[in-house]
Amino acid sequence: MPKRDPVFPAGRHALYEAHGYSAAIRSGDLLFVSGQVGSRPDGTPEPDFERQLRLAFANLEATLKAAGCGFDDIVDVTSFHTDPENQFETIMKVKQEIFSAPPYPTWTAVGATWLAGFDFEIKVIARIPG
Repeated sequence: MPKRDPVFPAGRHALYEAHGYSAAIRSGDLLFVSGQVGSRPDGTPEPDFERQLRLAFANLEATLKAAGCGFDDIVDVTSFHTDPENQFETIMKVKQEIFSAPPYPTWTAVGATWLAGFDFEIKVIARIPG
């Protein structure tokens, strides 16, 4: 069995080290991206929800970029929300900025009671171009 082919964004943050996981794993032409949160470079949560959400997408974008991908290469999304009903409007606003036109990736949203101090997490599967 081949070894894992890990992908890390430039300036990877403390969460990867502290919790012992890879930002993403490349497998053939697929990229499996770990849950990305709105963490600052030291791994702590951004307290403002919209900024935390935007930072989660920025962290996701950096991980995708490290593998030669972008948002258009995403085929599947799973997101986790601590308060989906109250967060929905903000999430939809940011989501529509990033995925502004069809075809959209598949998306599953899950309510969660605990995300290690975060309020939003997003994990994706992307197809690596080329």
